[in-house]
Amino acid sequence: MWASFPWLPYVALIPLVAIAGLFTPPVFSIVRQGLVVAVPQHRRTALALDSVVVEIGFMLGPALGIVVAGFLGTGWTVLIFEFVLVAATAGFAVVNPTMRSRTPDADATEARPPLRSWLTLPVAAVLAASVTATLLLTGTELSVVAALRELNAAGLIGIILAIWGFGSAVGGILYGAIGRPIDAFWLLFALALTTVPVAFTGTWWSMAGVLLLSGFFCAPTMAATVEALTTSVPEAARGEALGWHGSALTGGSALGAPVVGFMIDQAGWPAGFLTSGLLALAVATIGLTLVRIRRRRRVAA
Repeated sequence: MWASFPWLPYVALIPLVAIAGLFTPPVFSIVRQGLVVAVPQHRRTALALDSVVVEIGFMLGPALGIVVAGFLGTGWTVLIFEFVLVAATAGFAVVNPTMRSRTPDADATEARPPLRSWLTLPVAAVLAASVTATLLLTGTELSVVAALRELNAAGLIGIILAIWGFGSAVGGILYGAIGRPIDAFWLLFALALTTVPVAFTGTWWSMAGVLLLSGFFCAPTMAATVEALTTSVPEAARGEALGWHGSALTGGSALGAPVVGFMIDQAGWPAGFLTSGLLALAVATIGLTLVRIRRRRRVAA
């Protein structure tokens, strides 16, 4: 399907994209499951490093796409990038990393537990945080594009997004170096709290400064949601749980584009930052409240 996309009319792309999406390799879920098994004693560091690598990919991807498109055209660019993904997935299949811990008492035939046994309220809350985080990130990216176009600085879009990604990479490295976990809802709260002020910037350089600060919490938030999820479910359900997590990330991104885009169309680019930031603040506050209630019940019991 991807091989035919560059030469099809727009109307034909809409149904084919939906069908092709069914066969998209769950790269993030598979890689993270393999990392958790490969380095169980350094799970936080490995997941933080994974988030940093993802941020580097997001920083380099658009720039590489623009360069290749300038030489070969958009059609061949789409084709090349999609088949790079195919090649990478094939290479991962050849390596075939272990997805289960191999301990002396491990039961290789352990059945996958039913969904209702591990999809508890705390797990659902982590998934909700994941949806909200990617909604916020997608909304921020759209708002940056809209803002810089209105500020007559469209040529700086790639640079501003790279600064944002650089902050995320640094934050991910710092998060991986700390010795104790940080609740994902606190990180989401900090991410949202530092995103809202971008709506009140009026120049590209002030926007870059605030986004650099906000970026520090991007990769840590993603890493913390994965860590919380993998420590909250049994190993036999880890693959399924990470699949849900991957769907939550994709769903948040898919939801963020139309919701934030609509707000930008209605009230301008500041509304994009405010909508995504305030929504994330609300979800983070609810999550922190649930965590506090759960801890009080444990103490009372």
